[in-house]
Amino acid sequence: MAQCVQSVQEFVQDSFVPMVAVLCSEEAERVTRKNNLNFAELLRPFCRLTSEGHMRDPNNQVQVVKNLRIFVNNVVTSPNRPPTALSHAQSKILNEVVLSCQPQEGVVNNVVTAGDYDLNFSACVCKPWHLVVEVWLNHSTTTPWFETYRENFLQSMPASDHEFLNHYLACLLVVSSTEAVPVEQFLKLSQEQHRIQHSGEYTNPKWFIPNTLKYYVLLHDMSEGDEQRADAVYEDMKQRYGSQGCYLLKMNTRSFSAEGDEQIPDPWSQYLQRNILHTQVRTAASSTYGVSGSLESHPLQLDITSSSGSLHTLGAVKTELKKGARDPESLAGGAGSHGACLTLNDHDHIRQFIQEFTFRGLLPHIEKNIRQLNDQSRFTKSLITSIDRILSGSFSENMVYPPEAPELQIRKMADLCFLVQHYELAYSCYHTAKKDFLSDQAMLYAAGALEMAAVSAFLQAGAPRPYPAHYMDTAIQTYRDVCKNMVLAERCVLLNAEILKSQGKYSDAATLLIKMTSEDSDLRSALLLEQAAHCFINMRNPMVRKFAFHMILAGHRFSKAGQRRHALRCYCQAMQVYKERSWSLAEDHINFTIGRQSFTLRQPEKAVIAFRQILTNDSRQTATQQSAFLREYLYVYKVTTSAQKIHLPQLPLPCIHCSATRVYFGHERRLAEGEKQAATHVSLDQEYDQDSADMWCHLEEQLVAAANRGIVPVNFQPTQCCLNSQTDNQRHPLAVVEEPIIVEVTFRNPLKVSLALSNLSLLWRFTADDAPPSKEKMTNELAITNEEILALGVGVTVYSGFFVLCCHINIHSVDLLLPTGQQTFDVMVVHGKQDLMIQGPRLNQTKEDKMTVRHGHDQRLNFIVTSPMPLMEIFFLQFPTALLCGEIRKAYVEFCNVSSVALCGLRVVSTHPDFFSFGSQATTPLTPVSPTSAENNSAYKTLATPPQSGSAAFEMLVSAEDFSQPSGVIDIPIDGSTLQPGESTQLPLWLRGPDQEGVHEINFLFYYESTGKGNKISHRVLRHTVFICASRSLSVQASACRSCVPPHHSLGDKGGGGTLIFIDVENINMSEAGMREFHIVQVSSSSQHWRLHKCINPAKDKDCKLTSRERAKLCFRATRCKPQKATSDAIKKYTFTDLNLGNERIISSSTPCGDFFFRGCQTSESQRLDAPSSRTSCSSKSQSCVSTEDRSSDITNIVRKCNELDLNIIVIWKAYVVEDNKQLILEGQLHVALQTIGKEASSLTPREEAQEMVLLKFKSQLPPPVILPSAELSQLVKTSLHYPETYTHPFVQDSLCVVPVTLTLSNCSLAQVDVIIDLRHKGTSPETLEVHSSFTWVGQTQYKLQLKPQEVLCLTLQACFLQAGVYNLNTPRVFAKPAEQGAMCETSQQTASPSLIFINNA
Repeated sequence: MAQCVQSVQEFVQDSFVPMVAVLCSEEAERVTRKNNLNFAELLRPFCRLTSEGHMRDPNNQVQVVKNLRIFVNNVVTSPNRPPTALSHAQSKILNEVVLSCQPQEGVVNNVVTAGDYDLNFSACVCKPWHLVVEVWLNHSTTTPWFETYRENFLQSMPASDHEFLNHYLACLLVVSSTEAVPVEQFLKLSQEQHRIQHSGEYTNPKWFIPNTLKYYVLLHDMSEGDEQRADAVYEDMKQRYGSQGCYLLKMNTRSFSAEGDEQIPDPWSQYLQRNILHTQVRTAASSTYGVSGSLESHPLQLDITSSSGSLHTLGAVKTELKKGARDPESLAGGAGSHGACLTLNDHDHIRQFIQEFTFRGLLPHIEKNIRQLNDQSRFTKSLITSIDRILSGSFSENMVYPPEAPELQIRKMADLCFLVQHYELAYSCYHTAKKDFLSDQAMLYAAGALEMAAVSAFLQAGAPRPYPAHYMDTAIQTYRDVCKNMVLAERCVLLNAEILKSQGKYSDAATLLIKMTSEDSDLRSALLLEQAAHCFINMRNPMVRKFAFHMILAGHRFSKAGQRRHALRCYCQAMQVYKERSWSLAEDHINFTIGRQSFTLRQPEKAVIAFRQILTNDSRQTATQQSAFLREYLYVYKVTTSAQKIHLPQLPLPCIHCSATRVYFGHERRLAEGEKQAATHVSLDQEYDQDSADMWCHLEEQLVAAANRGIVPVNFQPTQCCLNSQTDNQRHPLAVVEEPIIVEVTFRNPLKVSLALSNLSLLWRFTADDAPPSKEKMTNELAITNEEILALGVGVTVYSGFFVLCCHINIHSVDLLLPTGQQTFDVMVVHGKQDLMIQGPRLNQTKEDKMTVRHGHDQRLNFIVTSPMPLMEIFFLQFPTALLCGEIRKAYVEFCNVSSVALCGLRVVSTHPDFFSFGSQATTPLTPVSPTSAENNSAYKTLATPPQSGSAAFEMLVSAEDFSQPSGVIDIPIDGSTLQPGESTQLPLWLRGPDQEGVHEINFLFYYESTGKGNKISHRVLRHTVFICASRSLSVQASACRSCVPPHHSLGDKGGGGTLIFIDVENINMSEAGMREFHIVQVSSSSQHWRLHKCINPAKDKDCKLTSRERAKLCFRATRCKPQKATSDAIKKYTFTDLNLGNERIISSSTPCGDFFFRGCQTSESQRLDAPSSRTSCSSKSQSCVSTEDRSSDITNIVRKCNELDLNIIVIWKAYVVEDNKQLILEGQLHVALQTIGKEASSLTPREEAQEMVLLKFKSQLPPPVILPSAELSQLVKTSLHYPETYTHPFVQDSLCVVPVTLTLSNCSLAQVDVIIDLRHKGTSPETLEVHSSFTWVGQTQYKLQLKPQEVLCLTLQACFLQAGVYNLNTPRVFAKPAEQGAMCETSQQTASPSLIFINNA
């Protein structure tokens, strides 16, 4: 339950207090009317005693009475009626009481934490329920309307015969001292009280005991009467009634003229309204059941008709109470109007009078009656009760005891003890009476005794016994089910629930309150359901959802009872639990009810907010229900906007996905014009990809670094042409003056009802000194259907200054359209706007950011407009979409400056730098170009030359710096390096198909600057992306081996012998139906140390033709470059050699052949650096050579340098294709890098293989010893035998034939090598076994030599034969090792072909 202002003990004690009646004369009433009060109202603020009272119980023990309160009321007579239910008038009064007690506005919000919920119990419901101020409080909320209802309900309960708690114990007889004979007036009032009590004409009011205490009060007006006469009359009264039975009350000391001089507090205002209601209940009851005619002329009638606080009709009560709800002081007659003639001393006199009456009159009277009743309770039951029981034969809940029944006497004694706080004796009497009533089956009496016995047990000091909650349960069940008395059952529930709550038994209290709800009273059910909901929230483990559910039930019953404000409050508090918890249907119901209640209460703003929640959330309602919700909202929306005269109010529909808003800077690119293909750049159609953005940023960094001498500026920010939720929007973007800005807004219709939007415009704010007027650009009508997201682009032209975009989306009208088949109605059209509130990304850097929800700034709609900048457009001509692998194609690029500012510093960078080339002017040949080159539209520069088969190749020295740039950024060679406004230029662009088949995405990023300096935008970029489909062409496999020809037999090879190059070419193209054949027209080489010498292929054809799946093998001899070409000034020079197989020679050292060769080398070098394990490496790695002395001690380097070749092969081909009955000639080139002798190289890019999984090793292991492969170490020394092939010897004359044999040793390495020659070895290979082996070496059979780097040494040996035959001389074993190394390794000469000699007999 909600927290009450009073404690439980105070509430229970104030629910049952001694009741005192008041009878006044007309003159006494006139005196009190000066203060705008009657006598009962005058005493009410002073009826609680501040001092303790004492009395003795029947055992003569002193009983202390603390904080006693008495209830003083005018006597109102009415016929008796059964108190089973409240009358219609009483129900109306209670309904108005609750209606008048509304939450106060402007108080602090009470936010109670319950689990994961922060529930706002603010007394003010004017604020939206979703704006919860997180103020953490430790106390519960209060419900003053429930306390007011409870107090008025207990006061309005009619008196009953089965209990005496609300019967009058005494009567105050009040007479004015200005009466002619005051004693006679006292006598008349005393007789009238006696007649009302004992004549039997009136059953109400009821009196506690027959001998009611009469207390005589003489009222003296200090401003009018004679004080001495009043004192004399009072002395006479003391003689007649005793000093303890009368009192002289002096009042009205202050006159009306002194009213403004002194401010006197008004303690009556808080009691006046309740007094009016209490009086009106009596009046309404009297008017309903009728009043005796004898009362019409009695002074008591003044309490009904002339009282300023009384109301004549129920309609008047309702009107005044509604007014009081708005102005609490209106019912009190205005501030300061009560007690105007009373001073503070008069207040003390009244307080003293109450104390004297209570202590000297009322308490002694009660004490005397308790003693009398205690003496009577000792006797047995009366004979009359026993006779009635015997005659009736049975007992029922309607049994009525006579007044003198001993059971009632015990109950009367218990009630008296309870009223004076003697709870122990009261409990004993209630318990005794309960047994008697149950034995008599008097269920109404028994229920009352059980109820008060439980309350007495609870109020006993020190709690000698536990609270008997089962007494209360039995009493409630008896009242409700047996006696059908809902009034008494409700009172019992109110008391029991409060007691259970004080004991922390919230679950039991909630169950009790829920059981009491019924259909006979919506107001009672609503209040009890609300209190049950508060019980659920106040449990140790709060049951939040039960709280919300019962608040919904309470709101529903409040609505049925006409309490719309309380219903709205309940729904708003329950909404806090259901909001954003995926209870969509419950949210819709609550929001719809809140909207209707708010609109009925003339709160259209809150109604609009509630209906907006229904429309913006993803609803599961049917289309019919959603259309009903939408109609309600549109109606309320139109009423609100028309009343408040808002020009552009907020609209909830359609929903705007603010974070999906995209902003594009710059005009839309022109599309392709004829054969021109425009650069793709950035458009709104492209989806954002983080990897792609990182790639573009990396390319732009390369361009900026190249433009700033290799250094990226600290304030560098990548260019972002299109801003979205994934881009970095923390800084203000920069826009260029007079360039358009495109904003893409994403709309979504969450309903199943179609909406028609028309006249959409983008509202923006521009800040500048000379700002032009805002412009709005309208768009066409757009229809949004269910679950469809449409992107709307709105164009805006900007001016120089600071610009804030998309503050609002202005929607001129929203039309409601029903789906097909539904009932039609008038289309409702509203106007409004929607704000674009873009929230930045959540911060998660610091500890505070992680513990709270913080968001950064998103500035994508707040940009700065800068001065004019150049704007370039790029078009591509004859740009292919499909190429053969290695195919060379010539295209053109057109650069257009479409702005009013000149541009310069044109550069480009690409993800595939080996794909394109703008050419190199430094390598243009001086010789005339062949005429057939232009006829065939060849991309190469060719010269008319006969085939070079068998003759020396053409050579040319070229520097790598003429072709490549180390950074990968290419400066575009335009005339003057500047492009003026409106000017355009066209440059050739050579393309080469990728070496690997498939679809390749190739990205270009063009860079340019303004000729003017000091702009906020330092540069601009233009993106272009192409997709090239590469198909197979040729596969080139190349290998190299050492030549066995001795050095002096190698023509033109002056140092170290020659090398044989074998090139295996295969046509692997099978996808092109029109492809006829490939021609190998030329083979070129490029190296710093080697060159192709001549072609030794035995074929005599002009060129090599290959159809599908055919292969050809070409053989070339390679020699080292001439010594004079390897000088220090030519370290970075490359030697290009061309061996043409046709009639034309292609200049491989010029554009484009040389360009793509060096681009391929740079790509291979970058791949080698990125992946050291890659087999492909660039030939330029040999530029950084180290001296021989530094590497002589490293075996690995020795072996590597020994077998290193560093020769790049360029195979140039032509392909003949038939397309559209026309023959086309395609050209291309393939590159093969030969790095090592004996290892095969291919033109195809090797595919990456998946790496094997390596097991984790937790113990460190010693690295394995480096074991050099014997196959590589055996390449240190090359051997060859020189001897006559046929030798004739006369064995008859000389049996021994000695033949001289020359053994040539060649050191192939750059280090000193130790060699051991052993001639004692005999071959055992199958080749040697097939020939005679009966020969031997004579002379020295073992040699130990040392060869200098690349030294050639000849040894003369002698072979001795005993008979004629064929012999294999290849039997010497040669061991070699680098100098100062310990391991020897046999050379590979033993595995070579046999060296056969024929010995003939002469």
